[in-house]
Amino acid sequence: MTRFLLFWVCLLVMGHKASAQRPAYRPVAADLHGSAARGCAETRLRTSVRQELTTPAHRRLMDRYDVKYYKLDLALENNTRAVAGSVRLRARSGGQILDVLAFELHPALLLDSVLVNGRRTPAPRREAGDVSVTLPQAVAANSLFDAVIYYHGTAPNGSSAAIGNALDTRYVPRYDVNVTWSLSEPFHAYEWWPCKQVLTDKADSTDVWITTKNPNKVGSNGVLTRVVPLPDNRSRYEWKSRHPIAYYLVSVAVGPYLEYVNFANLPGGVRVPIVNYVYNQTALSDNKTEIDRTPAFMENFSALVGPYPFASEKYGHSMAPIGGGMEHQTMTTQDGFNFTLTAHELFHQWFGNNVTCASWEDIWLNEGFASYGEYLSLQALATPEAARLWLDQAHEQVQFRIDRITGNRTDTPGGSVRVPDTTSVGRIFDQRLSYKKGAAVVHMLRYLLHDDVKFFRALRTFQTTYAGRTARTTDLQRVFEAEAGRSLGGFFEQWYAGEGYPIFSVRWNQVGGNLLLQTTEAASMPTVTPFFETELDYKITFDTGNSQVVRLRHSKLVSAYSVPVAGIVTGIELDPDQWVLNATGPISRNTALVDIGSAGRMLASVSAYPNPCRDFLALADLPEPVEAVVLDAVGRRVLRQQLSPAASQLNTLPLASGLYHLLLTSTITGEQKRLRFVRE
Repeated sequence: MTRFLLFWVCLLVMGHKASAQRPAYRPVAADLHGSAARGCAETRLRTSVRQELTTPAHRRLMDRYDVKYYKLDLALENNTRAVAGSVRLRARSGGQILDVLAFELHPALLLDSVLVNGRRTPAPRREAGDVSVTLPQAVAANSLFDAVIYYHGTAPNGSSAAIGNALDTRYVPRYDVNVTWSLSEPFHAYEWWPCKQVLTDKADSTDVWITTKNPNKVGSNGVLTRVVPLPDNRSRYEWKSRHPIAYYLVSVAVGPYLEYVNFANLPGGVRVPIVNYVYNQTALSDNKTEIDRTPAFMENFSALVGPYPFASEKYGHSMAPIGGGMEHQTMTTQDGFNFTLTAHELFHQWFGNNVTCASWEDIWLNEGFASYGEYLSLQALATPEAARLWLDQAHEQVQFRIDRITGNRTDTPGGSVRVPDTTSVGRIFDQRLSYKKGAAVVHMLRYLLHDDVKFFRALRTFQTTYAGRTARTTDLQRVFEAEAGRSLGGFFEQWYAGEGYPIFSVRWNQVGGNLLLQTTEAASMPTVTPFFETELDYKITFDTGNSQVVRLRHSKLVSAYSVPVAGIVTGIELDPDQWVLNATGPISRNTALVDIGSAGRMLASVSAYPNPCRDFLALADLPEPVEAVVLDAVGRRVLRQQLSPAASQLNTLPLASGLYHLLLTSTITGEQKRLRFVRE
């Protein structure tokens, strides 16, 4: 507890010191209702109509070498998708002789030539986006080699079959500018430059050289080492990065930008430049207040999860009409600068860029944490009310789909954080699951440790252990298990791989100085994840207006507790601080609950017969009226009927033959029981 208090005292002191300089926070709906996650997701969905197409055979060829370095030397303008130039690839061959070089390049782009170790290769073989060339001289095993790929063409756009816009250009009427920018995530870097699109093969370093007409500027990764004047009113912008980078984070943005720089001050006297390329002075005036929040975001994140990982280079933004944001390494592309969008994309520099998911199956390691970065920023730099509203709305968006126009809500109990189909861009960037539910899982890990010192230490350990590398969910699990001192397999099984969330109903009664509680748990997807083992906070309110919070563990469907209290209880509230992703059923006082042994006896003895059945299923020992809901094998509700002790037969005539789940819910107490039966 002492460490917990000291930790937050330090953060509060830092927050007060920064508050004198940062802009005052003015809550806007866009910061709280999920637009940052939605904008982040939709930029990929608009771009990524295509599915991953690389064949397993081609992937095996690409796995025969490890990329060390890329150098892009290209000509680009701010008003066309035309691209021309070369890409140098330095790599190390694997444990066998390399006689074929395989990479990816969209067929809309024409290959001029390929040189390997200075020798021109025969004509390449191209099948869709897969390119392979036979080497004029094989590369020995475990040897460095260089390849230079010359190409030109017009990057594809959405009007040509099922192709996205990895390189796009657009006019921005409000600011009277035209901008060209890239967005390669998840499978689309090959639409504007030849590369190896494999998450686990980060390049150790990159150079991006872009030649363009003046007065254009070019934003990209790393440090701008120089701008070289060239004939015909052109300049070459030479960007250099010496940090590992995933293929989809290599970026360009070309436009007649105005440069605006501010700085973040990190521990140890480290001063990080934040280089902002905005459309023009009007755009700067419109966005300066929000842009100026970025240093405080970076300082807060650095205090919580470790120093900004690219402090030796920079951070920054390039404006583009992208419809949200994209966390390009060291220079995010954004169309605007509302509070949570800027925080979200910046936190990606830790979660997604420094440590990258090793498979799209684990995209929540990028997007769930970046979304949680919004909440952390609201906690530290906005108001408690704004942070709580963000959390409430995040949980609501996991449990319901909300129509943007009508506001109508539709139950959405299913779907896992784990992405089962990594070829589907829509599933990878599902806002509800990868972003919001992912953030909820991060928040529950914080609750599980019940110690912010341990929680943020786990995040720092994750960052340092996997810095510049890729990681899977199992890697994060091991880090948190070390802090928790126990296995967390059950937690990750139910919250990462499982589906849905728990629903809690409570009966309570006060007997003398004891509060008796009977809590029944149901699940929104009982056929997939029938039970969630979790701790849960109970807020107990007394007639004096005072309250206390107790934390109780739920390890079975019906749990009974006796809590000593000093006062007259007037009400119970579950999970008052919204730690656990859950829904609340009836909470009611029941005077029949007179001792701890009476809890859980009401429906526990109910059984069903005959099983298998034909026309009717009878319920034996039914003590009170219930609602009976029948679910089929995939969780769809197929029958609902009210039953009572006097009428306890379920009519199964409307059902087809098969296996069914029966959920009984007491209409008096909310207690639930599940049974299974077969109709012949």
